[in-house]
Amino acid sequence: MIQEHVILVDHNGKEIGTEEKIQAHREGKLHRAFSIFVFNTLDEVLLQKRASTKYHSGGLWTNTCCSHPRPGENHHYAARRRLHEEMGLKCELEELFSFIYHVKLNDDLFEHELDCVFVGCYDGQPVPNPDEVDDWKWMNIGTLKQDVRKNPQNYTYWFKLVLDRVIKQYPGFTQTPAGEVS
Repeated sequence: MIQEHVILVDHNGKEIGTEEKIQAHREGKLHRAFSIFVFNTLDEVLLQKRASTKYHSGGLWTNTCCSHPRPGENHHYAARRRLHEEMGLKCELEELFSFIYHVKLNDDLFEHELDCVFVGCYDGQPVPNPDEVDDWKWMNIGTLKQDVRKNPQNYTYWFKLVLDRVIKQYPGFTQTPAGEVS
């Protein structure tokens, strides 16, 4: 098995080295990552249920795709590459914002990431990689927000952390989510 490496950064986003991916997660080292939210023209978001075999957060619902750029790879290229590898789709992606978060996961692993959030629009059906994804669905934003409030244990930490911010900042979003007042 080929070892994957992540790009270590300081709190200003400056690259300071690389580390084997699992080791970086064991030690809680700050590294680059990205999260992709794909919407359709009905203002639904494409969710994936992470494969139960993933090294962390397996079996939880989350945004369309998340991963890490490889050393020497820029975020935009890495995001497009992983979206195709994980969900079998291609669409234009726009960088929305970046944020840093740090959380202890189960199995003595940590997420400590400088996460760059991308959004895109796609009308179609994904063809997910079964090694990465157990299930997927398009979900109405209002219904999704209600379900996250009611069943937070079913969703990944980072997804719950940024969902509202993505909805507020996504330039392609055209409707007020059901049950909310604009």
